[in-house]
Amino acid sequence: MAMKNDKKVFILIEAVLAVMVLITALLMFLEKNEKRLDKVSVIVQNSDDNQWSAFSYGLKMAAQDCGLNVFIVNTGAVLTVEDQQRLIENEIANGADAIIVQPVPGDDTQAMLKKYKNKIPMMLVECAASQDTGEAVIPTTLPDNYAMGKTLAEELLKDYNGNLDGKTLGIVSQTEFSEAAMNREQGFTDMINDTGASILWAVYGSSNENGEILLEGMPKADLVIALDDDSFTAAGECSAAKNLHGAIIYGIGNSTEAVYYLDTGFARCLVVPDEFNVGYQSMTEISKSLGNYFNKAQSKTVSHMVIRRETLFSKENQDILFTMSR
Repeated sequence: MAMKNDKKVFILIEAVLAVMVLITALLMFLEKNEKRLDKVSVIVQNSDDNQWSAFSYGLKMAAQDCGLNVFIVNTGAVLTVEDQQRLIENEIANGADAIIVQPVPGDDTQAMLKKYKNKIPMMLVECAASQDTGEAVIPTTLPDNYAMGKTLAEELLKDYNGNLDGKTLGIVSQTEFSEAAMNREQGFTDMINDTGASILWAVYGSSNENGEILLEGMPKADLVIALDDDSFTAAGECSAAKNLHGAIIYGIGNSTEAVYYLDTGFARCLVVPDEFNVGYQSMTEISKSLGNYFNKAQSKTVSHMVIRRETLFSKENQDILFTMSR
């Protein structure tokens, strides 16, 4: 009888030990998995530029709230599709568990990004990779680019009582072919049709290998319309140097440099996308994919606001100015 009891005790101990081993293995797996799912790499063009200050601040605040590590990849002023693909592959090889990326303009960008979509959670920012709106599109956090172009035109029309008869315009955009650039320009031009304005010239893209937009030497236009932060600051700099022939600048921007040219009177109106929330919402959404395989990130659209020199330091503008200076 004693032998049988000893045998039962032995079997019970073995069973308890087996359960403990399984629990230990499970805890080790969960701990390893938790550590593995904590790095989000962010790839945007010219990442050190001040236009990303509010965006970066939003990323870091969301990463802190979600318990994630964020790594912003150091990039140059001009990225090709091949450059971006290489950066994505490097980040995956270096342990990234999710990627937030600003797609570069190009016909091959969407196909390139789709190759990684099922391998790693991915969120696009600022613009979609193409005009395609099908289910296969990668989720994107962005401002309403068409609405911003429309708002810019509405502000211009307010200043001229809806009549731009005889006014000549110059259009400046960092790129001609991105989804964001096309929608901003479309929103603007749709609003100024039949107002009497004519587009005298357009500058798309950088003028040199350093990514600079050069406007010196362009014909005199009454108004210069800048469709992004780089274009706005380039126009402001050119105006400050008295090389814009007295043209009045209206544009879209989100950096302290853009605000400077507004504050000093070289620009009249600035439409500002909420870049803090582009960063915050993109990180929050990507965290859902990391926490649950079946919980996919969703596209988000953020707001924008209008800032003029006379309202620059109003209470309602303080928050967005604060995020730009972080």
